[in-house]
Amino acid sequence: MTFVVTENCKGCRFTDCVAVCPVDCFHGDAEMLYIDPDECIDCGACVPECPVEAIYDETQLPDDQKSWQQVNADRAKGLPVVNEKTDALPGAEERKKQLGL
Repeated sequence: MTFVVTENCKGCRFTDCVAVCPVDCFHGDAEMLYIDPDECIDCGACVPECPVEAIYDETQLPDDQKSWQQVNADRAKGLPVVNEKTDALPGAEERKKQLGL
């Protein structure tokens, strides 16, 4: 079992989740974060920290988000580790409002 970052992260890239992660399983590009399933220790500490509710236990992924499991596995491997809190992307707060959060 692992955790998966889904589309709600895209365009936001809040990093509250990486600040509580006990291992370096988060990787990121210019738009969002991804979890490497081989590095994730399944602790779940990141889930309540995500302000846009983008992180799910893989067993609880909504059907319309299941493709993100493979996206995370594929993308994380080639991207740098993100293990420190940084500023969210410009427009992240507006996107959060659009998501109803």
